[in-house]
Amino acid sequence: MSIMLERVSLEYPNGFRAIREVSCGIGRGERVAIIGPSGAGKTTLLRLLATALRPTTGSLNLLGADPWRLDRAGLRRLRSCIGMVHQVPPIPPRQRVVTAVLAGRLGQWPVWKSLASLIYPADIRGAGQMLARMEIADKLFERCDRLSGGQLQRVGVARVLYQQPDLILTDEPVSAVDPALSDRIIGELNREAVARGVMLVASLHAVDLALHWFPRIIGVRGGEIVFDLPPVRISDAMLRELYASESAQVPTQDNRPLETVPPGVRRRPMYS
Repeated sequence: MSIMLERVSLEYPNGFRAIREVSCGIGRGERVAIIGPSGAGKTTLLRLLATALRPTTGSLNLLGADPWRLDRAGLRRLRSCIGMVHQVPPIPPRQRVVTAVLAGRLGQWPVWKSLASLIYPADIRGAGQMLARMEIADKLFERCDRLSGGQLQRVGVARVLYQQPDLILTDEPVSAVDPALSDRIIGELNREAVARGVMLVASLHAVDLALHWFPRIIGVRGGEIVFDLPPVRISDAMLRELYASESAQVPTQDNRPLETVPPGVRRRPMYS
């Protein structure tokens, strides 16, 4: 397995346990969606996989290494192999879009090239190609603080596509875009993962989007894994129970009841 968690827990200083003895493995090339109500631990789980957080207990192996037994240089190399798409991308407001996209490879380039690219973009064509996949190639030289929330999310996706990591992590990457564009963005991430044979782990709010694109779904609640199944084995009753603490309705892209979304659409993963 390229990712292995064994009884991993994370407890914050205030005593709150966000993750409770989670054990699971994800192999190279797998595409996994994580779903669950707000506060379930989805973002915390992704931050553990991104090495932004260290487990309180248990063991975590990423891409063949225990992150917390590596020296500083080794941890930096490991992190350069992990790409994270945030719900709100941590991009400096006054930065140009082209620079933000090229920042995806700063951890892979030699220091001189990284510094030079901050002054004059090192690969304008490459950045433009990734932005074209997100349908915002015209924003190449725009300042990031002049973009909408949805456009900024797409810049964050383009940056990870340009990075070409071995592990792609996405935390609600389409929360600020409409359903049609959401489908396009998640589709591009899946195509990238399939084409390069790398892992894609996505936390998604819209359950129908997860069921449609991902061959493996992990449902979490209260920091624990409730189920880990292919879409065809997940019933509407299981989903209603998963989200029972949040609302009477399972969340979908356009807030339609899940029962009205054709089963053939929502439970036939693309590229499975």
